[in-house]
Amino acid sequence: MDLATTLKSHTVRAEVRDVGTNPNHWYAIGWAKHLQAGQVMQAIVWQQAIAVYRDAEGTLHALEDACPHKGVELHRGKVMGQHLACRYHGWEFDTDGQCVKVPYLPKGQKLPCAQARSYPVQEQYGLIWVFPGDASLADDRQPPVMPEYTEPGWLKVFVTGHFNAHFSICNENSMDVFHGFLHENLQGWFDPRLLSLSETEDAVCAEYQVSYKGHMAKFLGLSERADQVTTLPITVQYRYPHYQSSLQGVSALYLMRLPVSPVKSRSFALFFFKIRLPQWLLKPLEPLLQWVLERFVLMKFLAQDIEMMESEQRQYLANPQRRYVEINPAIIAVQRLIVRQYERFKQSASQTSMNGHKALSPVVYRSVAMQQPNAEPSGWVPDRTDST
Repeated sequence: MDLATTLKSHTVRAEVRDVGTNPNHWYAIGWAKHLQAGQVMQAIVWQQAIAVYRDAEGTLHALEDACPHKGVELHRGKVMGQHLACRYHGWEFDTDGQCVKVPYLPKGQKLPCAQARSYPVQEQYGLIWVFPGDASLADDRQPPVMPEYTEPGWLKVFVTGHFNAHFSICNENSMDVFHGFLHENLQGWFDPRLLSLSETEDAVCAEYQVSYKGHMAKFLGLSERADQVTTLPITVQYRYPHYQSSLQGVSALYLMRLPVSPVKSRSFALFFFKIRLPQWLLKPLEPLLQWVLERFVLMKFLAQDIEMMESEQRQYLANPQRRYVEINPAIIAVQRLIVRQYERFKQSASQTSMNGHKALSPVVYRSVAMQQPNAEPSGWVPDRTDST
């Protein structure tokens, strides 16, 4: 459905800062290279703790991060072949989460009926993805498609973001091209105009017109000279729960959002740039260009965004009743989509419960922002350097 692009006042939807996620999607939880065979990591997907491990052969598996015996976190355990053993008593669980060994039980004695929930997990585009919702839906809902990942001529840059903010605040920042004013000292974009806006049940797509100028614009092929202004259309799309944008064959961004808790979010971003260098020269320079762009360009942009998003979150927590005014209709559309997806999940979970099946942890998805604002766990196990 096409929407009006007129910039006029809208009241921000207050409930969007308290809603949970729809878990029936694939969520990226970390870079695949950081988890080696025989290692375990912890991931938090909207307050669901998940232990992800590679077995001895390097195959990924994911189990609920709580031993059915004592509740000890399984990510603290040990990989035993294809199984994961709890660090406390050594109970071993197979890839389906079923207890298959208790080391101190006499041989031949029946094992206790103990099973940890298992989750669909896969590796794509250098990322580990888990499906925290209804496993029967996992095959029909795949991660975003990134054609640039395997196409020649694209420089890939990987960036990880950590935000002390609700995921709705982060997603609005990604869709909002009107905040180029924030990045003006980094030779960011200017004079943005919203050209078109459309909305479906699962996505919001906007096209903006933006202008560029400066040495970075020249380096990226946006202009012939640093003092030349180039105006181009940029397409931004929030296809729940992730985001992507493209700039007319010059660059592309795929941003995977990981909601951790009501006040913490993470992101795993893949940037693709068309660098005007021959392939034989680009390949050996790739590691250096990746490092320069990440450290001296992209992380500086991100740091400015983080400052604003975390300020917005603090102000919300200080006064949840305060009302704000928004004039970008793309932001209002994103808010509608976030609320709609959460309501869809709640409705499906309620129907599942009414039909006599086990519901998907309703307590996990209840917003607790005002109850425990500082009690949320990390999104990544801290015994490994978390860098791109």
